[in-house]
Amino acid sequence: MLNFNKIILLSKQVASSLLKDEKVKALESSELFSDQEKKEIINRLTKESEVTSRLHLKSKIDSKADWKKLQSHLVMPRKTYYWQYAAAAVVALGLMTTIYFSQNNDLNRNNISPIIVDNQIEPGVDKAILTLESGETIQLVKDVKYKAKNLQTNGEELVYDEDANTEINPEAIAYNYLTIPRGGQFKITLADGTQVWLNSESKIKYPIHFIPGETRVVELVYGEAYFDVSPSTKHHGARFQVVNTAQTVEVLGTEFNIKAYKDESSVYTTLVEGKVLVRSEGIVQNLIPNQQSKLQTSTNTLAVSQIDVYNEIAWKEGVFNFEDKSLKDIMTVLSRWYDIDATFETKSLETQRFNGALKKNYSIETILSILQKANIINGFEIHKKSVIIK
Repeated sequence: MLNFNKIILLSKQVASSLLKDEKVKALESSELFSDQEKKEIINRLTKESEVTSRLHLKSKIDSKADWKKLQSHLVMPRKTYYWQYAAAAVVALGLMTTIYFSQNNDLNRNNISPIIVDNQIEPGVDKAILTLESGETIQLVKDVKYKAKNLQTNGEELVYDEDANTEINPEAIAYNYLTIPRGGQFKITLADGTQVWLNSESKIKYPIHFIPGETRVVELVYGEAYFDVSPSTKHHGARFQVVNTAQTVEVLGTEFNIKAYKDESSVYTTLVEGKVLVRSEGIVQNLIPNQQSKLQTSTNTLAVSQIDVYNEIAWKEGVFNFEDKSLKDIMTVLSRWYDIDATFETKSLETQRFNGALKKNYSIETILSILQKANIINGFEIHKKSVIIK
């Protein structure tokens, strides 16, 4: 096993031990670090300010006092544990890779010094294009407010208000579109209270009002979105559907992720909580939590597998979680987030595989340097908004 892969495994073991309030035996017995380095890692991992500042997960990990209160409960919700685990694992991975590679520079002696010319690449930000029923388009960007009759935004989230006194004409329902460009992300709260997080290069169509008692339907035109659906019990039993050209997902009240990019041959539906029904041209498949359906659009075949939910939805929490991903797949994800054109000097590089969790606010240079230090790539070039992988 490559030493970097050992670090990946060790970071997960360390994270699990910390969250269970156990002794970190895996780190103590590791031969990858000196005793002093092990001490430094533990000190940093258990320092609350490091966790919160590095992962920006204050909504999940607030303070030592709050964390102890949470631990005092008899049962910890499974979903909450995912985020706690992810936080600890990312910090552990970052610390251990930094320390390990700084002490083992000789491992990278065959790597090529990066060539960087007029680097214009920036991490993605909150931005979107709102298209109204009239065809008018509005650019939504962080810290710029916009308000209309039943919607408002602060540039980070778009919120629709459902006025109970508003008379809704089923024959005249207006639809809006929200388009997320490459290098962007955005959150929207629909009129029924459903929250939707949209990833880079995504587009959604939705009504500005829902008809009471009737199925609530939105369309994921393309891209990736995470849905936290307002339960049917709050809406006269009305079901909720997400449709696109390949499939329909029907829910009662749940959390799930759909990935349906135009340049990918499969549509992935991942269930976090609740229950969903996936339909596609005669195929009907129920999903339970921690399951993912993969619909091959060219053959209309659907397969279901048990997965680690966090790997699929980490993007929503500001983390790239690459679990044994090919370099080609990794660069596809990075291209959307950083709005770059990426090419490989040799095609064989595309199949190189990587395990690791990286923060989405890292610079592209930092991301590529980590891949280089891990000996996944030999080097890279940046020319304005283009990247060449060597």
